[in-house]
Amino acid sequence: MLLDVHDIEVFYGKIAALKGISLQVDEGEIVALIGANGAGKTTTLKTISGLRPLTAGKILFEGSDISRMPGHKRVVAGIGHAPEGRGIFPGMTVQENLLMGSYARKGRQADSELDEVYELFPRLAERKSQFGGTMSGGEQQMLAIGRALMAKPKVLLLDEPSMGLAPILVAQIFSIITEINRRGTTVLLVEQNATQALQLADRAYVLETGTVVKTAAARDLLTDPQVQAAYLGGDLDTAAVAESSGEGEPTA
Repeated sequence: MLLDVHDIEVFYGKIAALKGISLQVDEGEIVALIGANGAGKTTTLKTISGLRPLTAGKILFEGSDISRMPGHKRVVAGIGHAPEGRGIFPGMTVQENLLMGSYARKGRQADSELDEVYELFPRLAERKSQFGGTMSGGEQQMLAIGRALMAKPKVLLLDEPSMGLAPILVAQIFSIITEINRRGTTVLLVEQNATQALQLADRAYVLETGTVVKTAAARDLLTDPQVQAAYLGGDLDTAAVAESSGEGEPTA
């Protein structure tokens, strides 16, 4: 088990944001968290990466308890986070933003990581001298993901990577996430587009008001009537789902 979250509770003042959430992520998986706004998805990622303190429960990473570990040490341990809203440095160039992602890995050359990020995101290579704040939303999202990859994470936490992007860019971002996973990085994904997330993921958790209410293989959740009604806009074309997974293709 790469990441094991046990009954974590998180408060904002007196308001409980997470009420005993548990989830597991195996090495090599893509796991999605879906749910309505305010369900606790972003808080879950922030707590795993050390940006929010937990009140109860524990977080195990590669078998070690990291519940009280500072966030910067979690980066070194192998947890990368591309946050909601991107959080790039607008007054820095693309390459400077990327190099900030490798800061925690002091004393190590970042050339190979830069090469890998530029291979995944050719647009960033083309604009490496451009200030981050002058880039489009899609380019900034690429930059945020690329910066997180600069630390060579074992698990990459992605928070709403498609938010505010045009459909063609959404397809591109999801294709890149698939490639990142294919290259060996485990992914924990929070995504507003539940259909896209479930089509991409191996497994998924459904969150409601700070609790996990359902977990299953992502394909099973795609055809779950309750999930369809609540998060997928009603009935989903199951034939299209089968086709997208290759299940509907003829065999030789």
